[in-house]
Amino acid sequence: MVAFEICFFDDLLCCNVGEMLSLIFVFAAAVYAASTNILSSNEFTFEAFVPVTSRETSSLPSSFKWTSSAALIGPKDDSRKIAGIKDPSVIEVNGTYHVFASTAQSSGYNLVYFSFTDIDKANSATFHYLDQTPIGTGYRAAPQIFHFQPQSLWYLVYQNGNAAYSTNKDINNPAGWTAGTNFFSSEPSIISQNIGSGYWVDMWTICNTSDCYLFSSDDNGHLYRSSTSLSSFPKGMGNTVIAKSGDSGKNSLFEASCVYNVGGGQYLLIVEAIGSDGNRYFRSWTSTSLSGTWIALADSQTNPFARSNNVVFSGTAWTKSISHGEMVRTQPDQTMTIAPCDLRFLYQGVDPSSSASYNTLPWKLGLITQTNQAC
Repeated sequence: MVAFEICFFDDLLCCNVGEMLSLIFVFAAAVYAASTNILSSNEFTFEAFVPVTSRETSSLPSSFKWTSSAALIGPKDDSRKIAGIKDPSVIEVNGTYHVFASTAQSSGYNLVYFSFTDIDKANSATFHYLDQTPIGTGYRAAPQIFHFQPQSLWYLVYQNGNAAYSTNKDINNPAGWTAGTNFFSSEPSIISQNIGSGYWVDMWTICNTSDCYLFSSDDNGHLYRSSTSLSSFPKGMGNTVIAKSGDSGKNSLFEASCVYNVGGGQYLLIVEAIGSDGNRYFRSWTSTSLSGTWIALADSQTNPFARSNNVVFSGTAWTKSISHGEMVRTQPDQTMTIAPCDLRFLYQGVDPSSSASYNTLPWKLGLITQTNQAC
């Protein structure tokens, strides 16, 4: 028996001729392999991922406009007594959203996983608390999910005082995550020398065809970049440097960086900042290289990537902070590729009237959707 599963991460009808021919070639090769017993098993699954390509490589706009949902996902009223759901990482595959997030309470942080098919019913999704898996108890926060195609493994990258990762063959099996492994033997010296009174947080992984990069922040105005070869990943992470520094104090480049491949040889960097009003927002830059210089895109309080002044809410805004979040990715591999059209960003927000201590703030998740685009 030969089972073919073709997973389209974009609309097949929008593929160009080259993409279609490539898909046909790969499909034909798989059929040939099966019919000639090249594969050792007489049953296999073939997955063809159609990537975001030249059709979606229109330039990003120089300014952004968004609409926001109401708060979609909050803590469950259960024995865990979680105060806030934070730091989401999200992919959408075959109509199912997979979300990994931090759970926050006075005693500390850990991780949770849930999935759903209807985003308006996301709050009804079952929570799988990952401290009940080999990931374990203790400080775990700020997850990032991706599929590392060279190894056919799902990776969950998170902070635990170091930068750590766990792997899983099946994203639908919360119990399948391995115990965490640290990327580094200790905090890189350049971080120790520049962190001041900040914290080493918010790790983000992205790979190109030759290398993998790990970005991180220090709550003190620095964005760091570490690297290893694609063939060595996850081992060998090092060569840590300051990739970018805040231009007006630590709050101008605070934490929660995300880096995406938006096609056309262009990368998008977004980093959370703290505004003059004390609320969180995102700034953005672009580069033609993951190890290159970042050029301002929408990077100010008056022209932000995402802030309360360019996000429209229906009725009274439920949050004034557009804080730690992630683009909804439909291509979940290590390249972090997204189309710069109809962007959707799952973020954390909080009731502006809340006066709780930081770890007990009632953070919830909402979704902003881009309403202007250059595509």
